Amino acid sequence: MFRKTPLTGLALVGLTAAAFAHTGATGVVKERMDAMKTMQDAIKTIKPMMTGDAPYDASTVRSAAEKIAALSGDDLTRHYPEGSTDHPTEALPAVWTDWDRFETLAAQLETTALGLAIAADNGLHGAGHMMESGAGMMGGGSGMMGGNMMGGAQPAQMMTADHIGQMPADGAFAMMTRTCSACHDQFRKDD
Repeated sequence: MFRKTPLTGLALVGLTAAAFAHTGATGVVKERMDAMKTMQDAIKTIKPMMTGDAPYDASTVRSAAEKIAALSGDDLTRHYPEGSTDHPTEALPAVWTDWDRFETLAAQLETTALGLAIAADNGLHGAGHMMESGAGMMGGGSGMMGGNMMGGAQPAQMMTADHIGQMPADGAFAMMTRTCSACHDQFRKDD
């Protein structure tokens, strides 16, 4: 039986808004919007597993992470040729004025997604509570996503997929989604 809740209503509004945003998109703008939707769907598939709201399934996590990795890095940046600002793009001009940062985040997304694919077999840390309790790992000046990684061994930008693959899957997932958020914050129009 399907129960309507306030969250269900918000989810439906969000999906409707996303579908509407793609109306009229053509060419490379439509291609990148479709790729972003595929990545969003992959994240939505595994997020409940990371928070303990759904049973954990390593093969589903790996498959979703591999989809995201395939659409990241060079594949992502090729969908943003200069001047591709036709309506209804959600890309801000900052994509092209700060191309190096955009390219870095696209590569970082690929690395973190590949790391998550490797980490899938590691399971969850703390029964799915990593996203709440792992703030020190992903934030601040000395955390993994801050200035240093693993006790100061390397800057976060230098982490490889193999490094990330040694983490619990929910930690790798948090790193990947933080990369998504960093890119959206700087390069995507607010809804």
